[in-house]
Amino acid sequence: MHDTGEWQALSAHRETLDGVHLRDLFNGDRHRGERLVAETDGWLLDYSKNRLTAETVELLAALADQAGLRLRIEAMFDGEPVNTTENRPAWHVALRRPNPPPEVRAEFDRMAEFAAKVRSGHWQTVVNIGIGGSDLGPAMATAALATHAHPELDVRFLSNVDGAHFREITRGLDPALTLFVVVSKTFTTTETSTNARTARAWIADAVGDEQAASHFAAVTASPNKAQDLGIDADAVFAMWDWVGGRYSLASAVGLSLMIAVGPDAFAEMLAGMHHIDEHYRTAPWAENLPALLGLVGIWNRNFWGWPTYAVLPYSQELALFPAYIQQLDMESSGKSVQADGTPAATATGPVAWGQPGTNGQHAFHQLLHQGTDIVPVEFIGFCRPNHGLAEHHDLLMANLLAQAEALAFGAPEAGNPHRQFSGNRPSTVLLADRLTPRTLGQLVALYEHKVFTQATVWDINPFDQWGVELGKTLATDIAAELTGAAHPNPARDSSTQSLINRYLEHR
Repeated sequence: MHDTGEWQALSAHRETLDGVHLRDLFNGDRHRGERLVAETDGWLLDYSKNRLTAETVELLAALADQAGLRLRIEAMFDGEPVNTTENRPAWHVALRRPNPPPEVRAEFDRMAEFAAKVRSGHWQTVVNIGIGGSDLGPAMATAALATHAHPELDVRFLSNVDGAHFREITRGLDPALTLFVVVSKTFTTTETSTNARTARAWIADAVGDEQAASHFAAVTASPNKAQDLGIDADAVFAMWDWVGGRYSLASAVGLSLMIAVGPDAFAEMLAGMHHIDEHYRTAPWAENLPALLGLVGIWNRNFWGWPTYAVLPYSQELALFPAYIQQLDMESSGKSVQADGTPAATATGPVAWGQPGTNGQHAFHQLLHQGTDIVPVEFIGFCRPNHGLAEHHDLLMANLLAQAEALAFGAPEAGNPHRQFSGNRPSTVLLADRLTPRTLGQLVALYEHKVFTQATVWDINPFDQWGVELGKTLATDIAAELTGAAHPNPARDSSTQSLINRYLEHR
């Protein structure tokens, strides 16, 4: 890719912007802030405060065409095996169609029926047990849609194998009124299976072993293993190997979310996702929000050399969204080989991080404004809040707009270098009317397709995670030694073995 004419044209174009300040770009085009934007169904993407021009966008669009992005999009939407290392589709978009595959429609109907029973029954608390994609998506969405949640049902999320998390999540709960939803594709994920066993013992201690099974539901591709825990088949919901974990929010992995907000709100979220899916498939690159967000990210990562970006939602309801994007982007794009197994020819996945505004302004914005590293920022905001405190929301959004303005234009002050702000620091603003199930679904799909856009240009597979699997394997081996089930490995490095010995001596 880096030796193509399109890539070389972008490299040459990038050199023409050396020494050009965002102040110059805005002064030279009084309508820049109105032109370098894109919209769909109420979402506005303003990318005018990035160090680029309309010509940059044209060159990036040519790069997308050279990479075959349109063909790759169609291959994903058609259910072709775009996950090449595991030879299977990444067909999460099929979940969001108005007429999904029959097995998906049937599972959604079962989920809706089950969710309705839980919402109208005697359960007081639902605890989702999962990790990674089986936790971050539904946990993020449940928090984001709290204003739509059942007022008398507390939905919590247990992920960490650290016993402190189990203690924290179950503190104050009545076991007799608690339902656990265990989410695991294989039912062998160490963290999830350990927490599930502990949860079952916690329930059994209170209600007896015979009644404990009725306090569990499961979402898995291994229903037999779920039933080994005594979970009734009617409470076991399917996962499919053509849906990756971090793309699975719209599947039965979202059962706890559906319980929290109800089937209708869940369906609205799916409709929002589908809107962005179709927009991504059909809109020209210069009007295509996910493609633009991805291509601007390529521009910042590969041509300016900035290795990290911050996702800053000015919405407390989206407090978990940066962590969700961190997994979506870094687990998908954290690859150093191309799809054919050869070394990546360019830098790939950037480091994604962030937290909601305005909290971050009193934590890390100092570095964003005056640090030696440039960190592109993606701001997310809403014109109307889901609460009645209008003064609070005006102040919140004033801060978002001010931060983007300050990063771009700075505030030089002659004679006092400590109070000089150079500006010329890039940011993008995503703005919608209000956070609803539909707009949340749109936002999730937008970032999913942003990641796919970048993966296509980099020619990497965004749908596997072999690095994660390696860590699991090594942890299993070490756990066997810690529990006495295995002897020390003579081939293990001296540092790890010394730390194991230290732990065993002091535990």
